[in-house]
Amino acid sequence: MSKVKHTELSEQGKERIAWVSEHMPVLRGIGEWFEKKKPLKGLNVGMCLHVEPKTCVLALTLKKAGADVAIAGCNPLSTQDDAASALSKMGVEVFAWHGQNEQEYVENINKVIDSKPNILIDDGADVIAMLHEKRTDALPEIIGACEETTTGIHRIMAMEKDGVLTFPVMAVNEAYTKHMFDNRYGTGQSVVDGILKATNLSLAGKTATVAGYGWCGKGVASRLSGMGCNIIVTELDSIKALEAKMDGYRVMKLEKALEESDIVVTVTGNKHVIGKAHISHIKNGAILANAGHFDIEIDKQALAKESIRQRQVKEEVEIYELKNGKKVYLLSQGRLVNLAAGQGHPAEIMDMSFAVQAMSAEYLSKERDSLKPKVYPIPIEIDRAIANLKLKSMGVEIDELTNDQAQYLKSWRI
Repeated sequence: MSKVKHTELSEQGKERIAWVSEHMPVLRGIGEWFEKKKPLKGLNVGMCLHVEPKTCVLALTLKKAGADVAIAGCNPLSTQDDAASALSKMGVEVFAWHGQNEQEYVENINKVIDSKPNILIDDGADVIAMLHEKRTDALPEIIGACEETTTGIHRIMAMEKDGVLTFPVMAVNEAYTKHMFDNRYGTGQSVVDGILKATNLSLAGKTATVAGYGWCGKGVASRLSGMGCNIIVTELDSIKALEAKMDGYRVMKLEKALEESDIVVTVTGNKHVIGKAHISHIKNGAILANAGHFDIEIDKQALAKESIRQRQVKEEVEIYELKNGKKVYLLSQGRLVNLAAGQGHPAEIMDMSFAVQAMSAEYLSKERDSLKPKVYPIPIEIDRAIANLKLKSMGVEIDELTNDQAQYLKSWRI
């Protein structure tokens, strides 16, 4: 039995799901194939993702494959209630609503586990971690899992290293058609959308610091630069720092960058990137936003301790009046600004990411007897199949090797 809120919005949610589906041709094509072949027939799929229209299309695609599907939100502020309500009336068990507290968040994940899933679709590895820590009773049912995020992959690889991982996990985040497009173009655009929606301020001419220059950080820096921001990048990795410098950005230590930054976006997946030692360096009037998975990149407790007053300006904006006289604005409680304040990644981008999820779920089902408890890369065949489907949907044709060229590449002779 689903548990959602604002059921009066379900018709609106259905219209939004239909809208994004029209802009997700790859997943739609996979859904048509799934409907004929039923590769997940008889299996239960448990999902823990941001419950919004694009995710709903993935859930319905897995249902077309023959699976029973249950889903919980992976972030207390990212669920869109109209979509959640609509999905609950379309044959999927939904346990999610916007603004759930920590206890409700955990309870909803447990409800997904109670559905006895065989395959997991996770975002941040909360379900996978909970199964190994507190719900070991459900582990015998698990065939495997698919993990969506950089943060989640880091957690699962740590589990594998510690020897506690009990089932195979597909590293969906590492697929080319995921990290090169979702993380770069999707995160870049949606973070800018979230900042603009939360603040309604101009970005042109402002100095923006991007903490972390992975694929997500590259996307955020690129899009903020495109909006007219002067970009500073901070990094721990010397190679990524060098890449940022060669891409034309200023690179410096975070303490120095904070002193001149109007906007700061953390994109690292680590904790307390902006911590107690950094707060005194923050420029007066600076806007802080996080695009990492968990709300720990900006140390909110340290920020509160260094403040004499804290209040809500609007739903997505809190103001901290610091003891040193400065004011700092925090967006979306330090949670994912692109989903808590914005609408998440564009449908065309999530089309590829969720296509990887769907095909990886099928792969787990098909290869269940040969896979061991470890993290697996996405087979290149899946990546290429998705890229080809995407190109076809865009009306793009590419060249092919001639027989002579193919033979030449196999030979050592000139």
